[in-house]
Amino acid sequence: MTHFLVSDDNPEGYRLEDILHIVQKDILFRCTKIIDDQTPEARRVLHNNTKILELLSQAVDLAQDSTSVLKKSFGPPKKGKPRIGKQ
Repeated sequence: MTHFLVSDDNPEGYRLEDILHIVQKDILFRCTKIIDDQTPEARRVLHNNTKILELLSQAVDLAQDSTSVLKKSFGPPKKGKPRIGKQ
């Protein structure tokens, strides 16, 4: 069972790329709160968050590619039947 992602048990879940976008938005919001803080700690956290945002962007691209491959190859998901893998 998945907690956040769409599945048979969780049909109202999110696509992976949607969750990653939400996380990106939250990190960006936090960055706006420390952008003017010149302390070494704030600079380090901002630097780390920038790297995390870059990695999240790559993850979003990969998740969108996977969604595209599945839709193109198998069409929209059918209730009770996975497009690939085991149930």
